[in-house]
Amino acid sequence: MSEPAALYEKKDGIALLTMNRPEVRNSLNGEMLCRMADAWQDIQDDPGVRAAILTGAGDQAFCAGADLDRLIGMMQGRRPPETEFDKRIVDDYSIIYKGLLRNFEVTKPIIAAVRGYCVAGGTEILQTTDIRVAAEDSRFAIAEVKWSLFPMGGSTVRLARQIPFCNAMEILLTGEQFSAQEAWRIGLINKVVPAAQVMSEARRYADIICENGPLAVQAVKRSVLAGLGRPTAEALQIEQEIGIPVSMSEDAREGPKAFKEKRKPVFKGR
Repeated sequence: MSEPAALYEKKDGIALLTMNRPEVRNSLNGEMLCRMADAWQDIQDDPGVRAAILTGAGDQAFCAGADLDRLIGMMQGRRPPETEFDKRIVDDYSIIYKGLLRNFEVTKPIIAAVRGYCVAGGTEILQTTDIRVAAEDSRFAIAEVKWSLFPMGGSTVRLARQIPFCNAMEILLTGEQFSAQEAWRIGLINKVVPAAQVMSEARRYADIICENGPLAVQAVKRSVLAGLGRPTAEALQIEQEIGIPVSMSEDAREGPKAFKEKRKPVFKGR
């Protein structure tokens, strides 16, 4: 029996979601997207999860985008739905977008651990993560236009908000691949490390976040996302509405108390 197309595990407050089709560079099929959608829902719902890491199995690819034969072929009617996961997608097309985090907000911080190819849908889902670590030999691209496809994972909205406009347009309009160093230079990723250190560096970030107050961490992410693109005064009002309940929480009393007592705070998420 073959392994699931996406693996999901939780330990010590960290959820690990692994795209698991290394034989096809972790390209997205119906099963993978359904399993990812289910995992994102659990990450959001489980109060014990403080941070998540998204990665790809093997050392060849983070994700090479949609499986053009299986997934796109089914969506274009060139093959019928064959599995329970295909049928879930046919019954509710939005599950594709949920798997890609296009229209589903996870308030827990998400860290991307990238090795190898991160192209098309791979670079699209990368933009939904909060902190991004990549191997020195990683390659990036949003290549849909090369095949007369449209990048429906959110890139025409998100990319120009995350990096300079002209860099975003070059990536979107040419479809050309670029290096990890270039991705770092333009601010698409946080850090470039040797391939063997990608996961340990992603876990280092996750461990640091897990020690912080979970209410504060999640509220910070919610505030940043809610304020994007809004006028300053409106965004500041949102920040205040999100921040005040956190400041009045039990954890907000525990933090300064622990600081004063020179000990590690014990946060309870309330």
